[in-house]
Amino acid sequence: MTNPTTMKAEMTPEQARAAKVKFAHDFDGKDFHPLESIAFFRRWPRSFARNFIYTLIFNLMFAVAFTLIGVLTSSEWTLDRVIRNFGNNLIISMIIGFSFWAVLEGIAPVTRWINNKSFAVVTIFYALLGTVIVNASFFVLSMLPGYAGIRVWMFSPQQLMISMLISLIISLVIAAMWTKRAAEIDAQISLAEERQRAEAAERAALQANLRALQAQIEPHFLFNTLANVTSLIHSQPSQAKLMLENFINYLRVSLAATRESETDLAQEFELMARYLAILKIRMGERLNVDISLPPELAHTKLPPMLIQPLIENAIKHGVEPKLEGGTISLHAHRIGDALNIEIIDTGMGFQNTTSGGIGLSNVRERLAQLFGSYGSLNIEDHQPCGTRITLTLPCNLEGIPRI
Repeated sequence: MTNPTTMKAEMTPEQARAAKVKFAHDFDGKDFHPLESIAFFRRWPRSFARNFIYTLIFNLMFAVAFTLIGVLTSSEWTLDRVIRNFGNNLIISMIIGFSFWAVLEGIAPVTRWINNKSFAVVTIFYALLGTVIVNASFFVLSMLPGYAGIRVWMFSPQQLMISMLISLIISLVIAAMWTKRAAEIDAQISLAEERQRAEAAERAALQANLRALQAQIEPHFLFNTLANVTSLIHSQPSQAKLMLENFINYLRVSLAATRESETDLAQEFELMARYLAILKIRMGERLNVDISLPPELAHTKLPPMLIQPLIENAIKHGVEPKLEGGTISLHAHRIGDALNIEIIDTGMGFQNTTSGGIGLSNVRERLAQLFGSYGSLNIEDHQPCGTRITLTLPCNLEGIPRI
């Protein structure tokens, strides 16, 4: 029989692992009380006072049970006789119950070993132990005023039969309670472990999907940049060299970021500065850049590669198609528990494009998978011209469902 412990109706995988470690401590005969098999009695922490009160309640339950058995098995009962019989049963139950408690406290290592055996072994052990305790309890009872007559009755076949019956009933109740609690905990652990396996499988699938989505960002920019370097090598070798140096710096920062599950705003803004520096070489005076990050937000965490597809979208659909070009602005600010990252362009405007592009759908899908309702992407017109994209993320990622 597995050792039970005091636990909630449902356990997280972490709680299930902790429960296994605590089994031996929680279910030895010294700490565990049979009443703990009932959820109501698991509300209070274990202590000597608590177990003392629980034993009083337990003894009272047996006194009531034995009185009812007497009433049901006899046709000559009066109210006075029931009350007198209940008083005797309560005294006997108290002596036997507290004797059981004292013995179990003293032989905790033995009961800890026995409690791991089968239901039958546990029942027989406590029945034999109970017989000894019950007889010893009757002997103590015979020392009390008014109960001296028990000595004549003690050790008779009738008394031994009653002692064995009482012990068997007590042991069956205790064994049933412990077995019930053990079964509950085994079921909880199995459920928690199954949920952990399912969550791990789902997490692995989502991580693979996120890596695939993130990988879609890189090839477009990579090939365009290499093509631009190639076109500048003969006509403007110094510009080609500068673009290649910026591209190498960009890749160094980018590859480091994509290996991690999260980065911070300082790294992401640096990455965007290098990204736009490359585009500035290609577009020249047609592209202006305005990037600002408040120092207090520099170490705010966020997933990598969320901002670049939005910048790329602003260039491709906003600034680049416009003859005179425009400005790309990148800012961040905090409102309550929300982090707002704004990408503003003074280009053609969002309404002039027929497609949101793979970048926007990529970001929306990643936000949904990473943050659910905690993240959002808002697109609106910017006055006097262009588009404002606001990326909203939780400032505190703790407690947010993430991959």
